[in-house]
Amino acid sequence: MPDYRVTMTMGALRPGVSPAAVLPAAKAAAGELTMVEAADLTVVAGSARIVIRFESDDAELAVQIAEHVVATTRSSVDVPVFTVTERGRGRWFTVR
Repeated sequence: MPDYRVTMTMGALRPGVSPAAVLPAAKAAAGELTMVEAADLTVVAGSARIVIRFESDDAELAVQIAEHVVATTRSSVDVPVFTVTERGRGRWFTVR
């Protein structure tokens, strides 16, 4: 089964949301629909990013899973931008 990942740039937290709660909630949202391989929070060029790596049968389903994760995450934090990528031949290729 192919590997996919959703990468979300994080903006402002919603009032009353703990920063420590955002990554576990995003990971749990993906886990509702598929097997999660990894979840990470990184800072790139001064912007916080959440990356959730997961399995999916195809790119169309992967985008649907990613959209679910983003919608869930947006209840905690502003997500201005997200991308979905697929791993192939040792590289990540943009799906959305």
